[in-house]
Amino acid sequence: MLIFINGNRSVGTINKNIYGHFAEHLGRCIYGGLYVGEDSEIPNQNGMRTDVVNALKELDIPVLRWPGGCFADTYHWQDGIGPKSSRKTLINTTWGGVREDNSFGTHEFMELCRQLGCEAYINGNVGTGTVQEMCDWVEYCNMPGVSPMADLRRQNGQDAPWNVKYWGIGNEMWGGGGNMRADYYSDLCRQYASFLRDYDPSHKIYKIASGACDFNYDWTQRVAELTGALVDALSLHYYTIPGSEWEHKGSATKFSREEYYITMYKALQMKGLIENHTARMRQACPNKNLGLVIDEWGTWLDVEEGTNPHFLYQQNAMRDALVAAVNLNIFGDHCDSVVMANIAQTVNVLQAMILTDGPRMLCTPTYHVFHMFKGHQGARQLETYAETALIGADGADCKVPNLHVSASEDHNGNVLVTVVNLSDHSSVPVEIHWDGLSKFTSITGQVLSGDGAGAAAYNTFDNPHQVEPKPLTNITVGTNSFTSLLPACSVATFTLKA
Repeated sequence: MLIFINGNRSVGTINKNIYGHFAEHLGRCIYGGLYVGEDSEIPNQNGMRTDVVNALKELDIPVLRWPGGCFADTYHWQDGIGPKSSRKTLINTTWGGVREDNSFGTHEFMELCRQLGCEAYINGNVGTGTVQEMCDWVEYCNMPGVSPMADLRRQNGQDAPWNVKYWGIGNEMWGGGGNMRADYYSDLCRQYASFLRDYDPSHKIYKIASGACDFNYDWTQRVAELTGALVDALSLHYYTIPGSEWEHKGSATKFSREEYYITMYKALQMKGLIENHTARMRQACPNKNLGLVIDEWGTWLDVEEGTNPHFLYQQNAMRDALVAAVNLNIFGDHCDSVVMANIAQTVNVLQAMILTDGPRMLCTPTYHVFHMFKGHQGARQLETYAETALIGADGADCKVPNLHVSASEDHNGNVLVTVVNLSDHSSVPVEIHWDGLSKFTSITGQVLSGDGAGAAAYNTFDNPHQVEPKPLTNITVGTNSFTSLLPACSVATFTLKA
């Protein structure tokens, strides 16, 4: 199969924030996943799990969204500051009715971001909060001078402002965030956006309106029309769900060929969603280049047997890795509109990077995709063309191309090519040509595959290295081209060194 890379054409620079993540007070994402507390026997630094933080640092995480999600709709940030002994203990009515002691709050989140070396994206509470409450939160985080909230921050041990840039004005306002109509939410958003202040001219905040879910283009258009002059971006939520019923979304590790191809088909719908939502935003607000923030995406599958159904703990197989790779390719090729994306979620929830079990942890196949693709961050997207064949389960309507490709060039002239072989049973020979690029001194490759287990392969705590990247050794280099053979159901990266 022929793949062509055109170095003369690009739609722009791939915003590093496309590789963002999401951590909600849900199940074991925060407590036991990212945070264990200073007194835990599990090694930690200021309460953050050392093993998890070290693994995540390898991904060069650019931005982390918190505290939700749906949890944000009932979260009152002042419950999570000050001495931990005096913080309110509540019940997390959103996710499972479990105890929430607020030991992980704003200071802990900012400490986590410091350890990860990433920016913070805070989602404000519009569902049950007030304009004053969110304004106070921005002031608490960002005010460098004298003010009630800045003084309170200093009283709680943080002298300098954190200068949090990214602020979400509500979450899923069309649903659990208040079941609002677009016009009503837009009026609220305009009010919130009007009072969220910049406290330092050199650290302007970036305001993100609560956008649509899935194919609700009318919500996007109306919110863009009414709020576009006051915000910087709209969000979009889209989960890849194989099952036809919400209560039966499908197993993470036990699925048929038809379910596999349905999953891939639905993942590829992200391209049309981005293009259609962006078109509505441009139509509604033609005088401002509103960004699209896909701050919840990934696979949503049935929870693992024997786990709390409200904790959303699912295994993570090679099929999930393919979904991640396809989406990251799509985001990169639409970097002229997609300014951020945050996979759901970082640890122990939905399509996680990492799973933990007490003191044990493992990196999932999805983690490895993010690690393999991180070279795209901040690089110039390159136009690609791939010769493909439509494939799918016998007799099924959901057909997908057997290959999915993206490429970028960094500031040193190095090129990263990311290729996904979606076929669940056939290897694919590829012949990659390019034009308009520098001469390369070397070409190396890596591949992630399930080997004999295929799309259902996954890592366990007893065998945490079952699915890991391996070198691709079957690369033959020609003039402005090279060839290789991609195993079935695999993700490959090729690095062309200038």
